[in-house]
Amino acid sequence: MNDGEQRSFGPLGRVLVIIPTYNEAENVVPIVRRVRAAVPDADVLVADDNSPDGTGKLADDLSAADPSVRVLHRKGKEGLGAAYLAGFRWGIDNGYDVLVEMDADGSHQPEELPRLLTALKSADLVLGSRWIPGGRVVNWPKSREFISRGGSTYSRLMLGVTIRDVTGGYRAFRKETLLGLGMDDVASAGYCFQVDLAWRAVKAGFHVVEVPITFVERERGDSKMSRTIVAEALLRVTAWGISSRTGRISGGKPAVAREGEADSDAEGDRDPDPQTGPHVGEPADGETGSALTAEAGRPSPS
Repeated sequence: MNDGEQRSFGPLGRVLVIIPTYNEAENVVPIVRRVRAAVPDADVLVADDNSPDGTGKLADDLSAADPSVRVLHRKGKEGLGAAYLAGFRWGIDNGYDVLVEMDADGSHQPEELPRLLTALKSADLVLGSRWIPGGRVVNWPKSREFISRGGSTYSRLMLGVTIRDVTGGYRAFRKETLLGLGMDDVASAGYCFQVDLAWRAVKAGFHVVEVPITFVERERGDSKMSRTIVAEALLRVTAWGISSRTGRISGGKPAVAREGEADSDAEGDRDPDPQTGPHVGEPADGETGSALTAEAGRPSPS
């Protein structure tokens, strides 16, 4: 039996969907409306980085018409990671129990959010994955797919985790998970921010599950992806991987789980080895496709 199955998970409670924006005037209204229609019980927080195109004003209009929509006005563009961290802190301070990451451009389909929330009932962190069975991308150029697949593969190999879509940004966290990740130490952005949080979750021993999603390329507005973001991810992941491996060689405690050992205690009654690696689990509550589970020992007490 794996650690996630041994544990009991509390109810989800209040859900907050965090949507960072910068120059998303064409997208902010439809994406917020889709979220409210797909998960009526969830609230929405638009974290706007002082968009010069009026995105913040449009978000304020949505908030004025719907008390379940809130707006966090930030001083300026500081990167995706900083916007999410600010949103996480706002949500935790305001009593939310589940914090969801979602892009503003429609690439993360709100209609798939119930799938992530269902999986979170028996997990600490759920990742929407393009690269497990049942997941796919729509209208992506081959070059973009190569970068995304390559980034996930490189990160997975360097960091010793088996999360298939480690760079993906459609995620649902329990509050306790975020509090256990050391958010004050996170300084990365973009792709690297997503890798950082996922790796921290595995190292901390949280029960991490991937569920398949369909990622749709944006139809309106400009992508925020840049060579700088990709270069930052490459450099930071390389440094983390080298540091982790150096610690293992010198006899220190392994930073992440070893691969290929997840089911060693599957039929036993003893506690799982804290160095047990990720394994493939069953789809969540009747989901089609596959769910991938990654663990590294027991989670920190919540």
